[in-house]
Amino acid sequence: MATYLDKILARHREMAEADRRPLNALVDQARACPPTRGFRSALVGGAELRVISEIKRRSPSKGALNIDLDPADLARRYESGGASCLSVLTDAEYFGGSVADLRAARSACSLPVLRKDFTVSAHDVCDARLMGADCVLLIAAALSSAELGEYHELATEIGLDVLVEIHDEAELGHALQAKATLIGVNQRDLVTFQVDHERAVRMAGVIPAHAVKVAESGVRGAADARSLRAAGYDAVLVGETLVTAPDPAAALRELCVSG
Repeated sequence: MATYLDKILARHREMAEADRRPLNALVDQARACPPTRGFRSALVGGAELRVISEIKRRSPSKGALNIDLDPADLARRYESGGASCLSVLTDAEYFGGSVADLRAARSACSLPVLRKDFTVSAHDVCDARLMGADCVLLIAAALSSAELGEYHELATEIGLDVLVEIHDEAELGHALQAKATLIGVNQRDLVTFQVDHERAVRMAGVIPAHAVKVAESGVRGAADARSLRAAGYDAVLVGETLVTAPDPAAALRELCVSG
């Protein structure tokens, strides 16, 4: 069955096909960038669940969330609320994000930043580094096993951490084959948009101990955070709950549970 992801990926692959920039030059530029802030390392150690706070203007399923947000102001609020990292949407067409949002957010705080987008080419990986991201997202459902391995290796080579997003055991196998050490489990079903919390709990038990475990999507409050921490997650990535909260910093503090 076709999913919302299929339409988005088709558009991103179309743009990738039209990108004629020499890859070798981009790789050289990426290698010359200043050191990153250490996204993965910010998510390990201590008893407290870490929070990756997302800057997200809209979503395909919910529409506008906080369309007029100020990314720099929100980044500062997240940092004051105890966020360990940021996630910034840079997809313009479907999420209302931009490279400018990422740069503004990163400049306003000291937190490591994930470029949250649909990475479908080596050019996309390099662009994440060049725009100032500290980590790039690779979605297992969006890539072949070969692409996942190739882009993971390139990202590591140019100094990026890599969050590999999975949904099930088969995708976990591809992630581990690509040597992923930072694995996110998306709780949201790609077809129904429903949050499957039990699947997230199940997947936590089969992800190897050497990998940092992140639960993504559908984290609504402290009860969800406690459950995911108890299941073995090191961190949660939270967008909608925070960007729609009257006080994002206060909402964030409720998620930083110990376990």
